[in-house]
Amino acid sequence: MTSRPTPILVTGGAGYVGAHACKRLAAEGYLPVTYDNLSEGRREFVRWGPLEVGDLNDRARLAETIRRWRPEAVMHFAALARVGESVAEPGRYYLNNVAGSLNLLRVMLDLGLSRLIFSSSCSTYGLPAAVPMGEDHPQVPINPYGWTKLIVEQMMSSFEEAHGFRAVALRYFNAAGADPEGEIGEDHQPETHLIPLVLDAAAGRSPALDVFGADYDTPDGTCVRDYVHVADLAEAHVAALRHLEAGGESLRLNLGVERGHSVLEVLAAAEAVVGRAIPRRFAPRRPGDPPTLIGEASRARRRLGWTPRRSSLHAIIEDAWGWHRRRFGRPPD
Repeated sequence: MTSRPTPILVTGGAGYVGAHACKRLAAEGYLPVTYDNLSEGRREFVRWGPLEVGDLNDRARLAETIRRWRPEAVMHFAALARVGESVAEPGRYYLNNVAGSLNLLRVMLDLGLSRLIFSSSCSTYGLPAAVPMGEDHPQVPINPYGWTKLIVEQMMSSFEEAHGFRAVALRYFNAAGADPEGEIGEDHQPETHLIPLVLDAAAGRSPALDVFGADYDTPDGTCVRDYVHVADLAEAHVAALRHLEAGGESLRLNLGVERGHSVLEVLAAAEAVVGRAIPRRFAPRRPGDPPTLIGEASRARRRLGWTPRRSSLHAIIEDAWGWHRRRFGRPPD
């Protein structure tokens, strides 16, 4: 008799990072149970386990799902994640990201579920006081999105102290790339992330890439960011789950590559992958964009044994371009 795979509840499992985590969970012998309201996620991304359509603010539906599947742990990705939109619509972000997460914690407590891996963000740090940014960097967000992530981290700490929860918060830097096998990838509507926007310009789906600011205090004047492959992020989540299964303590960890690439470097790397020049146009800086964001991730290496294996800029863009061509068709030569 074969044993039943261990269920893991994955909130937001129909989204970009969540779907990659589901694929990795299935490859490691787990059953990812996606809980998603599909407001941002894609139904077709749910391929490695069942889909339960529901909202985190619907406590009855969430409790029903947990009772049915009896998961061992929760991976919590469900969140609105557009920084500019969070500034324009803060109430929507606090209701979805904070109130929804509180409901999740309360339902977990009611049903005796106490292991949580949380998709957090380097946006909890705010403007860098030092580069690279380690986990002890002050957390002073500069937008409502960052505050929602920090508040959820604080709620987790309170539940850990009061109720014995064990939780790992993973603070990403710039998630990028796509499934190396081309099954899932990055497709936000509207798209705000640099690499898919670069590839849209390469494929002629947009007239040019807008480069916001060319006068920063960086080697080429454009913003520098730490890009980590989404497949490496998925591996980190499974490593965090294994850590909790082994009785490990709660952790707060950065996930990054500890090196940065500028916008113009990303453009040059994309041109090498796609084999053509990519049009660009320069525009004024966007308010609140720091010149450089690079993470210090040695703690994740030590505590989880995690090493980003596919996060070279070339591999990130090559995988993203493969997904882009499958999703939207081969661009004209």
